[in-house]
Amino acid sequence: MEAIAISDQKNLVRFVSEQPPYNLLDRRVENEMIPLCMKYGLAVLPWSPLAGGILAGRYSSSSSTYPEGSRATRFGTMFTDRISDRAKEVAIEVGHVAQEKGMTASQFALLWLRDQPGVTAPIIGPRTLDHLVDNLGIMDKILSNEDRITVDNLVHPGNAVADFFNSNEWMKARIR
Repeated sequence: MEAIAISDQKNLVRFVSEQPPYNLLDRRVENEMIPLCMKYGLAVLPWSPLAGGILAGRYSSSSSTYPEGSRATRFGTMFTDRISDRAKEVAIEVGHVAQEKGMTASQFALLWLRDQPGVTAPIIGPRTLDHLVDNLGIMDKILSNEDRITVDNLVHPGNAVADFFNSNEWMKARIR
């Protein structure tokens, strides 16, 4: 906000976009960042829309081991600290809802984010052609109000069950 105000005051080039981490496991950007961006006309290009694979069903709720090649095995605690039990539970439920809708879990999570107020476009990061094809499968889909309510009941707006938006100790999601 200060940067926007100073650039406006001094007639300087101002920010045009914000790239926060944002996914349905960590919705804290909805509290201040998204409203600020909407008010001042900044594009929102969220990264980690699939929560590093958690929302794609990559991590089992019953296993403490991680799939070979996953972010958890490649990045260690930098990523595994984000994989809470509650995040895995939500991901499993997202998978069930997606299946009922004829989608993959990753498609449902990406569709939800794409259709959030203030979001310009999620930044996707497919590692394989199959991931890309899956991600692009939402192009002609629309999120229903019922789907929004379902997600809001899993992770309430503005809250988090995994730490993506801010990993400062005092801001960590406390639901494990």
